[in-house]
Formats: sequence, C-alpha cells, structure tokens
Amino acid sequence: MAWFKRKEKGIQTPTEDKKDIPKGLWYKSPTGKIIDSDELERNLWVSPEDGYHVRIGSKEYFEILFDNNDYKEIAKTLSSKDPLKFEDTKKYVDRLKEATAKTQLKDAVRVAVGKSKGENLVVAAMDFAFIGGSMGAVVGEKIARGIDYSIKHKIPFMMISKSGGARMMEAGYSLMQMAKTSAKLARLTDKKVPYISLCTDPTTGGISASFAMLGDINIAEPGALIGFAGPRIVKDTTGKDLPEGFQTSEFLLEHGFLDFITHRKELKNKVNLYIDLVLNRPVR
Repeated sequence: MAWFKRKEKGIQTPTEDKKDIPKGLWYKSPTGKIIDSDELERNLWVSPEDGYHVRIGSKEYFEILFDNNDYKEIAKTLSSKDPLKFEDTKKYVDRLKEATAKTQLKDAVRVAVGKSKGENLVVAAMDFAFIGGSMGAVVGEKIARGIDYSIKHKIPFMMISKSGGARMMEAGYSLMQMAKTSAKLARLTDKKVPYISLCTDPTTGGISASFAMLGDINIAEPGALIGFAGPRIVKDTTGKDLPEGFQTSEFLLEHGFLDFITHRKELKNKVNLYIDLVLNRPVR
C-alpha cells in the first residue's frame, strides 16, 4: 500500500537502483517481426517468422560449418598498417584501433581450416563489423594464404563474402587485392582444388568484381544484396527505374549469375554435397 500513500509525485527510485531490461533480448526483422534473441540464435540467426537471414560474422559461420566448432586459424596475427598515412575526419590508425577494440578482430576476414562433415575444409569468412567488411592489403593477404594452404594440402576452399568493397584508406593497395586474389584462385583451378563462393548480405564493390563471383560453384543466402554499385547509384547513373528485386540473390539467380540460393540451415550439408559432386566421390 505504500505506493498508493506516498506524498511526493513522480518516481522516487534512485538511478543506481533502477532495473533496466538487458539489451538484445529481442530482435526486430526488416519486415517488423519480433523474435526472441535466444530463439534467433538457436535458429542459426534466421528469423523463423519470415526467413530473414540476419547478418552474422566469421565466428557464427565457423560454428555452423566446422564439426564441433573445432578449427585452426590461418595467418591469425596479421593486422593492417597505414603506409599512406591516411587521414580524413580521423587518422586511419585510429580507425583501426577503434575497430579492433570494438570487434576483437584483427581485420575484416578470418581464415580457418577444420573438419566439415568429417572432411577438411578451408573457410575464409568476412566480418562486416570491421570497417564495413572493407578489403585492404591484409584481407587480400589472408585470403591468399588460405588459398595457398588449400593448394598445398589439396583441401577445398570456401569464401564467405560480406563487404562494402575496397578500403579507401589504403587506395591502390586495396584495389591490388582484386588481382592478387583472382590470380591465386586461378592457381587453385589449375590444381583442381574445388572453390565454393558464398555471397551474403551485402556483397558489393571490388569483392563482387573479383573473388566473390569466381567460384566453381557460386551460391548465396536468400535476400542478400549482391552487386558492384548499390541500387541508388545505379539508378542515379542510368536515370532509369530498376526492376523489382534488383541485385538480390533471387534476381541474380534468375539471370544466371548464381548457381544456387542456400538457406543457412542447409548450408553445411549443401556445401559438402557440392564438394563431393565436384570431386566425384561418395556423397556424405
């Protein structure tokens, strides 16, 4: 009854005693569906209400693809430098420090090797949280080392792209990674080692113009944005209205740029099925 009898108006609870609802208990999808965060994680970060694939990073993809989440990282300690002494609203070195502290990542890609359905697989997965998944010299080098590992050990290579494009703070150094990674993939083809490319939301810029579209099999998650320039830039440049669903996974599949669209729940099984078929070995 004390609440009804109090004389002072307003809430009297001291700030330090207030009980806030912890952040992240609920997730709202772009279609307005509300999902419990724990349920979302159990569903591999896919909304059970509308099938929307929430953006995830290398940590989550490794959990999905590697047996028992057991893997070894390749070139784990590589980190970006600032050879151009670049500065816009802030210094590039400061941006790198902030991104590292915020994400606990060394750069925008992690490369690992482990067992997937009992067979070895090298996976390079990009992290959009690190400066928009932008590609600099370290991203190109880590992907190249992953490909070299695949060639040396005759292990299939998988690339999971999620990027806003080349990293402007490294200028020409970042653009060179397009040619570098493409040349490495050509060697992978010469050695007849399978390469599976998975495009996720978003896959844009120099990434879509290089390794993301060079797979022996090119697949994508549902509803992912995939293209070189974004829809707004394309529309402004051409002066024309764009087709419905332009630059989505479904649009690209219909126009022959993708081989398959794969739901995240089926990703591990489908990737290993494709590898077994390419290698002409018994299906696991």
